[in-house]
Amino acid sequence: MEVWFEMVAEQFTRSFIEENRYMLLVRGIGVTIRVALLAVLIGLVIGFLIALCNLSKRKPLRIIGGIYTDIIRGTPSVTQLMIIYFVIFAQVRWAKWIIAAIAFGINSGAYVSEIIRAGILSIDKGQTEAGRSLGLTSAQTMISIVLPQAIKNIFPTLCNEFIVLIKETAIVGYVGLMDIQKAGDFIKSATFLAFMPLFGTAVIYYVLIKILTLALKKVEDALRKSDIR
Repeated sequence: MEVWFEMVAEQFTRSFIEENRYMLLVRGIGVTIRVALLAVLIGLVIGFLIALCNLSKRKPLRIIGGIYTDIIRGTPSVTQLMIIYFVIFAQVRWAKWIIAAIAFGINSGAYVSEIIRAGILSIDKGQTEAGRSLGLTSAQTMISIVLPQAIKNIFPTLCNEFIVLIKETAIVGYVGLMDIQKAGDFIKSATFLAFMPLFGTAVIYYVLIKILTLALKKVEDALRKSDIR
C-alpha cells in the first residue's frame, strides 16, 4: 500500500508540479469556460430563432428551420468544428476560442431549437387565445405569456444540453486550442505518464459539471417556488 501511495505521489509531482505543468490545466479551464459560455449564448439565440422558424405558418421559414436542424443533427460536431474553423472562417483573423464557440453554438442551436419548440407546443393554445383577446399581438403574446411558461417547463432539459455542451468542448484541441483535455494530453506526452494526467483531467471536468449542476438546480428550485406562489 505504501508503495502504491509513493507511486501516485511521484506521478502527481511529475504530472502537475514539475515545471509548473498545473498551469496548463488552469489556462485550459479558462479556455473551456470561455468557449462554453459564449457557445451557450449563441446556441440560445439560434435555437430560439430556429424554433420560431419551425413553428411558423410560412413554409419557406419551416423549410429553412428543417434543413438547418437536419444538417446539424446529422453530422458530427467535430466535423462541423473543422469546417467552420478551416473553411468558413479560414480567412477571418478572430481569436480561435471565439470561432470554436461559434461552431459549438451553431451545433447546440439545433438541439436547443427542438427543446424550445417542444416547450412552446406544450403550452395550451388557450393561453395564446387569451393573450390575443386582451389585445396583444402574436409577438407580445409569445414573449409575455407563452415563453415564460415554456421556459419553466424546458429548463431542466436546457440545463442538460448545457452540460453536454461543456463536455463536447473537449474536441477544441483539433483546432489548436489548449483546453482542459488538450492540456492533459500535453502533460501525458511530456511526462510519458497516462494515468495521472487523464485522471486529473477527468476530475476537473467532473468538478466543473458538478458546480454547474448545483447552480442550475438552485435556479430550477427558484422557478418551482415561483410557480407555487
